[in-house]
Amino acid sequence: MDAASSPHGRTIDGAQVYEPFNTDLARPVVVFVEDEVDLVAMAATYLRRDGFQVVTALDARSAVAVLREHSADLVVLDLGLPDGNGLDLLREVRAGRHLPVIILTGWGSERDRVVGLELGADDYVVKPFSLPELAARIRAVLRRSRQPRADPVIRHGALAIDTDSHEVTAHGHPVKLTPLEYGLLVFLAGAPRRVFTTAQLLTAAWGWTGERQDPSAVVEHVYRVRRKLTGAGVDRPRIVTVRGAGYRLDP
Repeated sequence: MDAASSPHGRTIDGAQVYEPFNTDLARPVVVFVEDEVDLVAMAATYLRRDGFQVVTALDARSAVAVLREHSADLVVLDLGLPDGNGLDLLREVRAGRHLPVIILTGWGSERDRVVGLELGADDYVVKPFSLPELAARIRAVLRRSRQPRADPVIRHGALAIDTDSHEVTAHGHPVKLTPLEYGLLVFLAGAPRRVFTTAQLLTAAWGWTGERQDPSAVVEHVYRVRRKLTGAGVDRPRIVTVRGAGYRLDP
C-alpha cells in the first residue's frame, strides 16, 4: 500500500487504487494515520463502505502532506509511528484549529492515552479493536464536534462579556476588571434575574470553599464592579442587592 491515498481513490504519487463506491461531498473525510499496512487496508475498506471518505498515511511525514492537501473532518491517529511520536503530530494537528482526533494506542499505553487526551484528542481506541466500534466512535465524535457552539459573548444592553477572551466592553470600550471581579460579573450575567447567595457566588464564581469563604469579599467586589460599570456609562444591566437573599443581575 502506498503511503497515502486520497478519498477519490488516487494515491499521493498518482497511482490508482480501488474505491468501492463513488464518493460524495457530503461524506465525512477521515484521515487514517497508521503504519500497520494490513490494518490500514481493512479499516479503509470498512470505513468507505460505512459511508466515509478515507485518506490514509503510513507515517507522520505522509500525514502532514495529506492534511495539507485535503480538508479533513476527523483524524484517526496511531501514536506509535515509524518516523516519530504520534503525540508530536497531534500537537501539530491541533495547533490553532479544532480538528477532531481519535488516537489509537496499545493496551499498555495508558500514559500516552492520558497525554493524548490532555493535548486535545477527542477520544481513543485501544488495539486490538473492532472496525464497527471504530466507525461508531468516529460518528460519535463527529456528532459532538458539529453541535452548534454557544455564542461566547454574553450581551446585556451596552455591556458585552467575551467568555473566550475574558474581555468586557461597555458601549464598545474596554472595561478593566480584576479576575475576581470578572468571575463575579460573568457568573451573574450568565443567569440574569436569578438570585445567588454570597456562598454560591464564592463557590461557583471564584471556587472558594470552606475556610476560604469570606462573605465580605462579595460585598466589596460587588461595589467595585458596580462602580466600574457606572463609570463606563452602563446603567443597565445592574447588580441588585436582594436583602436577606443575595445578589442578582437585572438586564
